[in-house]
Amino acid sequence: MNYLAPSVLAADFSTLGNDIAVAAAAGARMIHLDVMDGIFVPNISFGAPVIASVRKVTGVLFDVHLMIHEPIRYVEDFKKAGADMITVHYEACEEVKDTLLAIRSMGVKAGIAISPDTPVCVLIPYLDCVDMVLVMSVYPGFGGQSFIEDSILKIRDVKSMAKEHNRQDLWIEVDGGIDRSNIEKVKEAGANVMVAGSAVFRGNIMQNVKELKDLL
Repeated sequence: MNYLAPSVLAADFSTLGNDIAVAAAAGARMIHLDVMDGIFVPNISFGAPVIASVRKVTGVLFDVHLMIHEPIRYVEDFKKAGADMITVHYEACEEVKDTLLAIRSMGVKAGIAISPDTPVCVLIPYLDCVDMVLVMSVYPGFGGQSFIEDSILKIRDVKSMAKEHNRQDLWIEVDGGIDRSNIEKVKEAGANVMVAGSAVFRGNIMQNVKELKDLL
């Protein structure tokens, strides 16, 4: 199954709950929530209280992407806020496996993200304790960046690695610069979760979601 995951980082925060509800009503079965701490990445976005508030407007899967230093400190807070999946960065954790196991111990799906300059091979020790790999197709911390074309090769490498390690069930997510021009080639490379921010929330949200879903 392929998922479109609208990223609320590109939404209008004055109408955030309504925008999420519209995206879900249009057929988005997953919402992507980028949490930034101003340390691991230079920007600050929002935290668990905002997620808890918007959790009330929809029952779709909440994919919480923690772009924060040592996220193990906060995974319980995000679980309580309504996260269904928590993704942490390989680069942000001193003890990556302990962090992933802590997430799973709470009954939440665990994801591991790698930034554009991080090689795919670092993921191998963690394949047995993740549900999803997130390939960042832009540098984390800023919305509205252009898609990095080399990400296609990384997606293919993750897909091959999953097959080699008998993890055909592994979800592969791509985040950054996804729009109508590249969503199909990202899918063809092996991704099944496509994060789109501006391509969803700029303009008619319902129409944008439907058009992007038609390409999956």
